[in-house]
Amino acid sequence: MGKFFTRFVLVIAVLSAIACGGLRFSQLDPAAKDYHPKRIAVFPADVGTYEEARNHIEQIVPGVLMEKKWFSDITDTASLNRQIQANDELRKTMTDYLSKFQTLNYSDSALSKKIGQLTKTDAFLLVAIDYWNYTVEKDKKLAKVSVGFKLIDAETGKIMWKAGHHLVESYMFLKPELSDVARSVVNDLVKEIPH
Repeated sequence: MGKFFTRFVLVIAVLSAIACGGLRFSQLDPAAKDYHPKRIAVFPADVGTYEEARNHIEQIVPGVLMEKKWFSDITDTASLNRQIQANDELRKTMTDYLSKFQTLNYSDSALSKKIGQLTKTDAFLLVAIDYWNYTVEKDKKLAKVSVGFKLIDAETGKIMWKAGHHLVESYMFLKPELSDVARSVVNDLVKEIPH
């Protein structure tokens, strides 16, 4: 009876670990298995109503990408914003591209190619915050962060990979920093990014 119980507990523990692992959502284009961009730009984040998340996420994402050392060049959001301000053609192209992407869910290949040429990148990463908040559910205090990524091939405009992930940390007295929770979410996402 003791051996059976031990095996049962072990099986439950393994299944629980498997169920908790992985991203909430991930979709890889079939062509992405041979996709290895070297230069990537991180677009300004779509933070929705969570404007307080912008500075954090726009520093965390490029930072985590740099730590991995998978890309030869990473244009962080601040550098990209400086390029946009200094180059009217890039600003107009980015505005047109993002407008089509957000309103029509269409990645325009001509515009993405132009962005790639102007920024000297092979791919760009679109980052979106789904939620970034503290809340109480069933008397439990929670810190919740959800982030989505879309990796776009600059040459074709094709979405090579998209994924979403979230973490919820419960706490009693000391609130965890949402930026720390976000770093964990981004780390999990970046582990799966085509490189």
